[in-house]
Amino acid sequence: MRSPGACSADPVTTRGFLLGNFMPPHAGHVALCQMAAALVDELTVMVCTLEREPMPAELRARWMRDLLPGVNVVHCDREMPQTPSDHPDFWSIWRKAIREIHPEPIDYAFGSEPDLARLAEELEARPLPVDLGRRAFPISSSEIRDDPAGNWRHIPGLVRPWYQKRVVVFGAESVGKSSLADRLAASHDGPVVAEYGRIYEGTRGDTPWSAAELIELARRHEAHRAAIAPWGGPVLIEDTDPLLTAVWAQMLLGERVPELEARPMGDLYLLLDADVPFVQDGIRYFADGGGRRRFQSLCEAMLERTGARYQRISGGWDARDRQAQAAAERLRAEPFPGRWTLAPALWPVLAGEP
Repeated sequence: MRSPGACSADPVTTRGFLLGNFMPPHAGHVALCQMAAALVDELTVMVCTLEREPMPAELRARWMRDLLPGVNVVHCDREMPQTPSDHPDFWSIWRKAIREIHPEPIDYAFGSEPDLARLAEELEARPLPVDLGRRAFPISSSEIRDDPAGNWRHIPGLVRPWYQKRVVVFGAESVGKSSLADRLAASHDGPVVAEYGRIYEGTRGDTPWSAAELIELARRHEAHRAAIAPWGGPVLIEDTDPLLTAVWAQMLLGERVPELEARPMGDLYLLLDADVPFVQDGIRYFADGGGRRRFQSLCEAMLERTGARYQRISGGWDARDRQAQAAAERLRAEPFPGRWTLAPALWPVLAGEP
């Protein structure tokens, strides 16, 4: 092993190495990697995954790259033994795999696991342990998987959308969606994902709506949500979503836009009844009773057709608040639903990309 920092005519490049399965990455992982990066010139982090694991491998590798700018994050997806008892040649198998990925000499092996010294020996490196007793970050990935909401403070913002449950406030115009969403968000660690359509309406002019424009509106709303979600709590409150934009397409264009109906859906929709007085604020379209009733009917039909989970919210304002709060609390208390069932095409949304 080279002696890092030894005098030489040429500057000595020190290299560090650590590995993990990061399922999911948590605050302890990030702190470990950041400390390691500060102590060497070049740090390599190897994300080790197995096909049978319940969290997408490529998504975890992407998270680690985004969490660690300037660090060489590599992905090892080989079927490797996980403990020395799994295979008599456990250490030689891992040494060979690491050397193939990282052929350069390694000066320091970083980690917080008990077998760090043996790993360092295999790599002819010095062991540099970090937070072995997990005093700074008393958390493990398995604890987060078992109880994401209870361990929320340890989940990096980039990873939080994977575990967030989205509650979408849904319904026709002037049924109190925005005010109810604000109150719900305040009680669930906010911020609220506001309806982007109201922002967009004030800038678009008076040209007729088109399907392409509604699709663009949905795309902007999702980008708005992706920017806010990392700052939210275990329950993210959203004032309308692209599924409601699909209802607007029926109201404004007289036709369905399948692309809007195919966007990722929320975990729970709160369908607000149109049983409160209509208030015209200058940008609402359907003030007459017939238009409003049709809008409400199409909202419910959309939720039914797409198989969305929803709960009807009705009555006076206080009653609506109580029903909505109770529904959101029930959702929060439910076990994590398992988003690994989502198609790979949707992983960028969970990684914070619109």
